[in-house]
Amino acid sequence: MTASTAKAQRFREFKMPDVGEGLTEAEILKWYVQPGDTVTDGQVVCEVETAKAAVELPIPYDGVVHELNFGEGVTVDVGTVIISVDTDPGAGPATAPAPAPEQAPQDAAKGEEEAEPQGRQAVLVGYGAAPSSTKRRARKPQAGVPAQQEPVSAALQAELNGRTAPAPAAPSAPAAPVAPVANGAAAGAVGRPLAKPPVRKLAKDLGIDLATIAPTGPDGIITREDVHAAAAPAAAPAPAEVPGPAPVAEAVAPAGVVDAAARERRVPVKGVRKATAQAMVSSAFTAPHVTEFITVDVTRTMKLVQELKQDPDMAGLRVNPLLLVAKAFLVAIRRHPEVNAAWDEARQEIVYKDYVNLGIAAATPRGLIVPNIKDAGAKTLPQLAGELGDLVATAREGKTSPAAMTGGTVTITNVGVFGVDTGTPILNPGESAILAFGAVKLQPWVHKGKVKARQVTTLALSFDHRLIDGELGSKLLADVAAVLERPKRLITWG
Repeated sequence: MTASTAKAQRFREFKMPDVGEGLTEAEILKWYVQPGDTVTDGQVVCEVETAKAAVELPIPYDGVVHELNFGEGVTVDVGTVIISVDTDPGAGPATAPAPAPEQAPQDAAKGEEEAEPQGRQAVLVGYGAAPSSTKRRARKPQAGVPAQQEPVSAALQAELNGRTAPAPAAPSAPAAPVAPVANGAAAGAVGRPLAKPPVRKLAKDLGIDLATIAPTGPDGIITREDVHAAAAPAAAPAPAEVPGPAPVAEAVAPAGVVDAAARERRVPVKGVRKATAQAMVSSAFTAPHVTEFITVDVTRTMKLVQELKQDPDMAGLRVNPLLLVAKAFLVAIRRHPEVNAAWDEARQEIVYKDYVNLGIAAATPRGLIVPNIKDAGAKTLPQLAGELGDLVATAREGKTSPAAMTGGTVTITNVGVFGVDTGTPILNPGESAILAFGAVKLQPWVHKGKVKARQVTTLALSFDHRLIDGELGSKLLADVAAVLERPKRLITWG
């Protein structure tokens, strides 16, 4: 075994895995370790956010953390090395091997094969990392940094400068001390100021030169607060002295120009919001939507909800109107199974499904997600209540797994919790129908020939008109309403 091979096997690199189904990138939300920390096989080292969920990543090695290649808040492509581990810290100074500068393609492939472990791969259990040609960047000294200072790593420099590694400096005589930069910038800060891409964009939008900003972040990084602080003085410039009378047009600044910019916020589109936007646009312009509405007296259903809360068989379970709406929807689908289908555009086929994975749209701090209850149609009411409770709790904690948000067939969105009567919901991509459950309100209603105060709600059903004709969609919605009007149909129809 050569020395280079031994070093390659000593320093193991963990790549960003595909933690979902075909995901291409993930944002690093939080690091749980830092360089120098000891880690063990299976220990969670970071939390990442994909387009579907927040996921904790375990490291498949024992050793000491050598380097974190990216900071928190950075979006990283699948297959990119995010952390390296020294698996034999007692063997000497922790200096990772640098790749050979002029390695032939055949030799490079051979070197990669030798560097791979003979056992487990550095990916999550059940997922494989996408092939990637990403190489680990060697550390390079930053020009102008005094010898006693720790230079910013090449990986961090690359991240801050748009993921482009800095060019190596030409050999030269030792640099003379550099005079402090105006506005308090760090001495010796030569070249491009350090700032993350979102911060650079903010500075550009506000018309601020990063070179004039004094960084307050770690390692001399310019933060968003630094940019806003630099922009603040420009919001109210001191009026220049003008000799003699000046035209009114010159004395009065354009109204609202500065104030508008100062009161705007720009947030990068990423994570759940990015995935939701892409999915909704794709669905709206791919599947021909039809939405139908029905208003129904749900007084009996609301009474049943109260009775079920006292039922010993439902003790400890979450019982609410949504539970019975879900059960009514599942009963109606059982009566019209052809609505539970999917359109396969590539094969020009309709895929009829003998199972119902019921999605529940959930509003969370991370945005709208739609986890689903697998094989919901086969579950009893207590089982369905337990699954619904777990689904909502997990979603609010941000712990919903990517697997829980794939494979849905139909969805319910409960807009009534926001006091909204109903809406025209957009289909979750790949699904055939979505039911909107509106607010339950006390309204005058004709009941047994007399106008009485009854609890009433409005349902809206959107469906894919390629799969579901108007007649079939109308029957499905009418059956859901019929069950909610007379919930004993859960027994006679179920």
